[in-house]
Amino acid sequence: MSHTKRAWKLQEFVAHSANVNCLALGQKSGRVLVTGGEDRKVNLWAVGKPNCIMSLTGHTTPVESVRFGPDEEMVMAGSMSGALKIWDLEQAKIIRTLTGHKSSIRSLDFHPYGDYAASGSLDFNIKLWDIRRKGCIYNYKGHTDCVNCLRFSPDGKLIASGGADGLVKIWDLTAGKVLTTLNLHCGPVNVVEFHPKELLLGTGSSDKTIKFWDLETFTMVSSTDGNSTPIRSMAFHPDGLCLFSLLKVYGWEPSECHDSIPISWGDVADITLTQNQLIGASFSQTNVSCYVVDVQRVHPFGGVPNQEGQQQLNSSQNSSHNRKSFITERPPTQSSRQASVPKEEAEEPTHDNEDEKETSTADIKNPEDYREIFQPKSRITRSPTRKVEPFPAPPEDVPSEPEPVKKPPPARKTTPEPEPAPKQPVKKTPSKKESESSKPVPKAVSKQTRQIKSPREPPENSAISAQDFLPKSEQPGNKKSQFVTDESVLQTIQNGHDAMSAVMSSRSKNLQIVRAMWTSGNTKTALDSAISMRDPSVIVDLLNVLNLKTGLWSLDLCSSLLPQVKDLLNSKYESHAEAACNALKIILRNFGPVIKSNITSAPSIGVDLSREERIQKCNACYNFLSEIRITLEKKQSVSGKLGNLYKEVQILMSTMD
Repeated sequence: MSHTKRAWKLQEFVAHSANVNCLALGQKSGRVLVTGGEDRKVNLWAVGKPNCIMSLTGHTTPVESVRFGPDEEMVMAGSMSGALKIWDLEQAKIIRTLTGHKSSIRSLDFHPYGDYAASGSLDFNIKLWDIRRKGCIYNYKGHTDCVNCLRFSPDGKLIASGGADGLVKIWDLTAGKVLTTLNLHCGPVNVVEFHPKELLLGTGSSDKTIKFWDLETFTMVSSTDGNSTPIRSMAFHPDGLCLFSLLKVYGWEPSECHDSIPISWGDVADITLTQNQLIGASFSQTNVSCYVVDVQRVHPFGGVPNQEGQQQLNSSQNSSHNRKSFITERPPTQSSRQASVPKEEAEEPTHDNEDEKETSTADIKNPEDYREIFQPKSRITRSPTRKVEPFPAPPEDVPSEPEPVKKPPPARKTTPEPEPAPKQPVKKTPSKKESESSKPVPKAVSKQTRQIKSPREPPENSAISAQDFLPKSEQPGNKKSQFVTDESVLQTIQNGHDAMSAVMSSRSKNLQIVRAMWTSGNTKTALDSAISMRDPSVIVDLLNVLNLKTGLWSLDLCSSLLPQVKDLLNSKYESHAEAACNALKIILRNFGPVIKSNITSAPSIGVDLSREERIQKCNACYNFLSEIRITLEKKQSVSGKLGNLYKEVQILMSTMD
């Protein structure tokens, strides 16, 4: 049955020669995309086209964050080393290389007027940059963990930032100070977005909720119910009617979900709305995927709501409740514009590195698309009135996912059906003897192999083979293999299943023991019990809980867990090493200064048992951290997400010097 498509996958393409770390869509047109990768390149794309328009080089470490300018005439990219580069896309050249951050840049945004930019880093700082004067104007300090996201307000007077510490901070650019801290999220804050008109802020977190905040009273207006996954991207409707996130449409006064689109897009890294279409982009390893949603087919703008979205959006919903609006007119003069930013603060030198500038290049891969998008014939074509055609939806009668192809039954003489002839060529009808066989045997297979009675093999292009589940003694080619039966194969698989069930049952019992001690309030006893079990999976489960609840950590726990963390770093399982790295990041950030100050402090006069005990624990922690540092130095060649974690921990280790 044909139906109108609400959402479809537009394209998927290989974006980099190594893993993609970040991407951003052009918020003005929704037709350009920038990606940053482990290969240290910044690549630009036209949404809907598979070929790279331009590749920007110059960064010496992996690119961790990217962002288009408000008119899509500039793009900036932050790297793992803390360097920030800004390119002029119309002239295809780099205009600034700014340094000052001491660690990876994780979030970026351009000021609405385009003359300033802000960056948030793993060094917990936010820097405001003057693009024209090549310097850092102000350094905002207050977060206690990585600054995951930041946005300028529509009037350019505020910055909202969200961190891995779970805090949302509102900064006054003119005063150069924090106005308020919003702390109702229970996990890292991944995305912040200002309402396009009203004094309202939306924040999304790993606690799977979106919260809306009144920026006059700095109070929470409402919060969504928990989603199934963390919130990583969201966007307000251009008219401020609703908010889109995770393929759901939300209102905030009152809080409700108007509609949801039940399709799997993975972790969407960025979304934007244009021409009544929502454009989304996600990345996985070296690939980038783009998707489209027809907003006119989504409730409350049209169509039938899906399950959760049962409410109509009328004129009274999401009203401002007399809430004030942003004044978004650009200051008319140079002096008034300068008054909107703070006076330059004394900072470490920040400059345009000439040596790096010379090595930064813009390689135009597709001149035709480049001229069309970034070098229009006149400025008027870059104005908001430029006509952008919506992406055409696929034919309505084509299903979003191909129907599974049914395997034909074994050939036998049957009564012809009144259906059209099959597309496959007609094969010779097998003999009675052949039809009794459960599966045809290729001519190249020997007579001895025919005697093997194993389960049916999957298709030739499948990566799964029944032989993978058999011991070597029962593999084809072995003399004993000719006597293998279906029953013996099933018994072999069953034996493996029983062993796995026993392992999982033992793990469950161990976790129940640890949980019983944990809930009684004795965290240290629960930890010692888990360590005595000598089960790495239990330690990993415990670390994952502690990594989410950083307030439970203590110096005592650090000294007990660091030997386990060292062992997990050498595990063959990536999830074990990842949990160990996250634990190390918490230990180094929260206890690194304490450990360093205690081992370098002068000896005390008299007897101070508590101080001596603390110094003893700090020395033990320092020794284990030194051993871990040697292990990490050997893993610097590892790529991907785990490689990034190793490098982050290595950077934090430098604070112990």
